[in-house]
Amino acid sequence: MTDMRVGLLLFPDLTQLDLTGPYEVFRKTPGFTVHLLARTLDPVRAETGLRLLPDTTLADCPQLDVLCVPGGPGVNPLIEDAEMLEFLRVQAAGARYVTSVCTGALVLGAAGLLRGLKATTHWAAHDLLAQFGAIPTQGRVVRDGRVFTGGGVTAGIDFALTLVAEVMGAEIAQAVQLQIEYAPAPPFNAGNPETAPATVLSAVRARGAPMRAKREEIVARATRR
Repeated sequence: MTDMRVGLLLFPDLTQLDLTGPYEVFRKTPGFTVHLLARTLDPVRAETGLRLLPDTTLADCPQLDVLCVPGGPGVNPLIEDAEMLEFLRVQAAGARYVTSVCTGALVLGAAGLLRGLKATTHWAAHDLLAQFGAIPTQGRVVRDGRVFTGGGVTAGIDFALTLVAEVMGAEIAQAVQLQIEYAPAPPFNAGNPETAPATVLSAVRARGAPMRAKREEIVARATRR
């Protein structure tokens, strides 16, 4: 396979690493063409202020081989965005792989693309997957047929390397991994709720409580429809 068209969705308040991690992997893979998709070609502001520049509008998007939805606070409006969900459904029908990183999985769920499938997302939203008919499954990368979902944020790199290995073989994926020197050795063992100190977990949950409450309301409305 030497011609893979990948589409990464941009939207306001996305988590930039959900997108830029996979972007780096896919751009360094021979034969992969990456489209940065948005409604317009205007810069898109990520949640932390970084501005990202789309290169393809939804209207001009070719049929993709890999459709990828990143996550972040900005997924909340997307869950109820009929136009965006229809775009995802149409693209997914012809794509070889339907994928997400972090809470982008909730958008796939809202589009009806995860029903009856195993999927993962950020730990703080993992249980919400079930409301879309998905089977919440722990893992940095979870695959169910042609659907690949990555866990929170940094798991996007794992997801992208896993997909490259699927399409191009393990040796090419390992070459890309070596190029980007992806050899995680974090200074703390606090990267998931099971290993983080209780005080740290409590503080993070408290900071995220307003977002969680708002997201629960949105997901409930979306599933009622």
